[in-house]
Amino acid sequence: MDFVRAGDLAEALAIKAKRPDAVPIAGGTDVMVELNFDRRRPATLLDLTAVAELAEWSRADGRIRLGAGVPYARIVAELAGPLPGLAMASRTVGSPQIRNRGTVGGNLGSASPAGDAHPPLLALDATIEVASVRGVRRVPAREFFLAPKRSALAPEELVTAVLLPADAGPQQFAKVGTRNAMVIAVCSFAVALDAAARTIGTGIGSAGPTPLRAVAAEAIELPWDSADPLPPALLREFGELVGAAASPIDDVRGTAAYRRHALAVLARRTLGWAWDDYLAGRR
Repeated sequence: MDFVRAGDLAEALAIKAKRPDAVPIAGGTDVMVELNFDRRRPATLLDLTAVAELAEWSRADGRIRLGAGVPYARIVAELAGPLPGLAMASRTVGSPQIRNRGTVGGNLGSASPAGDAHPPLLALDATIEVASVRGVRRVPAREFFLAPKRSALAPEELVTAVLLPADAGPQQFAKVGTRNAMVIAVCSFAVALDAAARTIGTGIGSAGPTPLRAVAAEAIELPWDSADPLPPALLREFGELVGAAASPIDDVRGTAAYRRHALAVLARRTLGWAWDDYLAGRR
């Protein structure tokens, strides 16, 4: 196995063009597990830890550009205000050591249906920026995931950043696991309310072959001009639509029926919490 270290983004893209089968490694929280268990033995590892361009985030024109190499710990510490849903999801990732190393870019690179960062990206209608020596292209998060652990990323491309709306509105994230921390989600759910556009965004994790949206649930009409909590019947309908949007399987972490039920509960709760935040912001 060859180990190649890129000094900057241009060099990383040049290496990827010459060796499209090279596996990028930054935090290593997914790649090293696969290597240690001998599930993967790539010909080349492309080390991105020295690529400073990937480890930065910026804010402009109401949007956050989050570098693919920014670790979860920094998202929690620096971006909980403008990106509360992603920060909530980042807090649930592994241990402090994993959060100090793991990145949203790595989560996207692995394209796991259970990736904790994926539901908030879907709920916020994020855009994934990918690059190669041919240039940069942008892929909507809702078009990025194609199949289990397969994405729209071409062999010679790298994920360079994620583009998200800043301060878009109340957001929530919750997941179910076999314990409170350091666990792969049995299922997860994110919701984002855009008060200006009067829209709902959703993201479902670990309950389908890819991360999913609950499109029918997003079409529910919320009483945006009301000052009251959401009616129980509306919350129940939202939860049922989210559960119905999932496509889960039975596995060692849970049954398909349990996942649908749990998602309905998570959806009811998170929408209620987000609505409470919306009402508090109007007072």
